[in-house]
Amino acid sequence: MKLANTMAWIGLLAMTGVILNGFINGSFSEDGAKLLANPWGIVSLVDLYVGFALFSLWIGFRESSRLAAFVWIALIMVLGFFTASLYVILAVRSSGGHWPTFFFGARADEMLREHS
Repeated sequence: MKLANTMAWIGLLAMTGVILNGFINGSFSEDGAKLLANPWGIVSLVDLYVGFALFSLWIGFRESSRLAAFVWIALIMVLGFFTASLYVILAVRSSGGHWPTFFFGARADEMLREHS
């Protein structure tokens, strides 16, 4: 659990740094146009959003509130793995060191009963 927490904090700090750098030193419209003009830029964006979608499935599964799941998923689509890192940090904290609770969230008891 400590490794998951550490990696999520590293991800959050790294994403904070690169997002700030992008806003300070880049132009979203100009740089985005260059990215979309490059075939590998398109590959990278598709790869990124497939990752967002797969991570969002996990959030949708483990959250007890549809509204909370919707908000987290919307934030991931906008802020990317900055949001995912924050979500993992909070999931680690709320799990109390219990891996099934970390992975299954609100469904942990149900999943443990069903598979025991």
